[in-house]
Amino acid sequence: MATGRPLTTRLADTLRNPLAVAALLTGLLVLGTAVLGPVIWGEAAETNDFTSLDQPASAEHLFGTDKLGRDILARVLVAARLSIGLAVAATAIGMVLGVLLGSVASMAGRRLSRFLAMMIGIAVAFPGLLLALFFAVIFGVGPRGAVLALGFAMAPGFARLTQTLAASVTSQDYVSAARTLGVSRVRILTRHVLPNLAEPLIVNGTVAAGSALLAFAGLSYLGLGVQSPAYDWGRMLSEGLNSIYTNPSAALGPALAIVISGLAFNFGGEFAAQVVGGRSRVHRAVPALAGPAAVAAAGGRPASDAGEGDAVVAADPERDPDAAVATATADADQRATDATDATATADAVLSVRDLQVRIPTADGLIRPVRGVDLDLAPGEAVGVLGESGSGKSLTALAISRLTHDPVRVDAQRLRFDGLDLRGRLGATGRTRLGTSLSMVFQDPMSSLNPTMRAGDQLAEVATEHQGSSWRDARARAVERLRAVRMSAAERRSRQLPHELSGGMRQRVMIAMGLMGDPRLIIADEPTTALDVTVQQQVLEVIQSTRERTGAALLLISHDISVVSSVCDRVLVMYAGRVVEDLPVADLERARHPYTRALVEAVPTMQTPRDERLSSIPGRPPDPAALPTGCPFAPRCPRADTTCTIEPPLVRHAAGAVACHHPVEETS
Repeated sequence: MATGRPLTTRLADTLRNPLAVAALLTGLLVLGTAVLGPVIWGEAAETNDFTSLDQPASAEHLFGTDKLGRDILARVLVAARLSIGLAVAATAIGMVLGVLLGSVASMAGRRLSRFLAMMIGIAVAFPGLLLALFFAVIFGVGPRGAVLALGFAMAPGFARLTQTLAASVTSQDYVSAARTLGVSRVRILTRHVLPNLAEPLIVNGTVAAGSALLAFAGLSYLGLGVQSPAYDWGRMLSEGLNSIYTNPSAALGPALAIVISGLAFNFGGEFAAQVVGGRSRVHRAVPALAGPAAVAAAGGRPASDAGEGDAVVAADPERDPDAAVATATADADQRATDATDATATADAVLSVRDLQVRIPTADGLIRPVRGVDLDLAPGEAVGVLGESGSGKSLTALAISRLTHDPVRVDAQRLRFDGLDLRGRLGATGRTRLGTSLSMVFQDPMSSLNPTMRAGDQLAEVATEHQGSSWRDARARAVERLRAVRMSAAERRSRQLPHELSGGMRQRVMIAMGLMGDPRLIIADEPTTALDVTVQQQVLEVIQSTRERTGAALLLISHDISVVSSVCDRVLVMYAGRVVEDLPVADLERARHPYTRALVEAVPTMQTPRDERLSSIPGRPPDPAALPTGCPFAPRCPRADTTCTIEPPLVRHAAGAVACHHPVEETS
């Protein structure tokens, strides 16, 4: 895995570690013995000396001689090539089979993944040596059968490791973004998943090779491995144990060789992992389940609202036949409804009607998003406000098809730039979606592939969807980085995400969207965790991008001041639905009590310093246990018995409000 530093620099840093030096020297010793052993000591190992049969250790023969007078030390050194070669071959077979099986289990559809996971679990439950003995009977006696037997026996362990690690990587935002871009599963696996598994696979592979040496010794000891006249350390150990009482050193030689080689493999794996990848970059702890952050090439975020940490999993209707049938049925049922307001939304970049998000759980169905309507005209900027848990981010993920199983997304209408996002898009539709819709989320570090340089991640959009050569795509990536005011764009394009600051990473995310021709930018808390100066710079970049491309903007934020400075219109969400739709200029005259409370909770320069800051009493409701009637009623000072019925969203001259007792406008 790349770390952004030259290989020679990483090698020099690693060699400062005494353990790494010992690992390198031991590995070179074992490797040199395997390569040169038969050349140097081959004749001595095969020379019979009938005057020195079965002699104990001496100055002339450090480990004694065997029953034909051959020097045991020479035979141990010569046997290194066959012993290590067979162990490495078996480990390679096990790794290849295991990685392939584990990768398929993590990337395949739901049913196949469950079946493969079950079969892997069953295989892992059996001891490895027992599996090796089983396969040895099937493949037959001899070195070839032993290699295949050990390789097949080791495969389940690697499959389980790969499946477990890949599950955490595939939940990352950059992988989900690649899916949305239409990147093939094979490319996702080879470009985004496996590079992030390299270090643990290297370490476990070398450890497994050391274990394979011992396993081969066991098979040869049982007569299932190497057959006479060939010999390996296992066969020599078996012969030495037969004369343990007359010549103990005969078994000590091959035993020491197995131990030293095993240690060399283990130390060598740690050394290689440090040189190749520095330290592990695999995200073993799955963050709050992620959705992608950039449809145009960035990644996303958990399928829950920003910062709330709700463990929400989502579903992609393109991979779910049942969901596709359901959406097709809904489409047929709602065609008449769509036709009535088609004229009003014909020019809209995004048109959403009755968006519903449902999450089945053991305790029942949860509806974190309920009946959201939304229209965005070309070039229009709409802000979405609300507390954590109101469904803002999940709405954006549902619109962008960035949800994961088992979440169900339904809508009477869900159209973007002429595309119906409720069903299958096909290759052309996915290309349009990948180049026309850009998403920027608050945590670009989790949205960018940690093993790919910034410029490479931008270039992938052009090579995948625009047929550009890699050279042209890289040049375009640098150009787009300059467009978002990235200093030293050429140098930054060659850096990895961890080498960039938070503001720079956000600029990379925005630049990814510019690699295509964005018609809509969805920005979910793009300035969270940034200092005020960088916040302003990011907002200016987004604003200049809109002006240059004419793209519409859907900005999700908790910060009313940010929304007021960027947006034309505001949607206020509470408990999964829109409770008010109004122009930004009318925020101070909002009619819904919740919107008024949000505005009043923001201090201004005129707020007296000795006054207590305004706050909203209580907490937002749990989507799994919404109150009867208006969800805001328990916190609303204007609530009465009428509020036991949930109010509809009623249009008025300046927008819309869902409240039985809206605040009257004052002059």
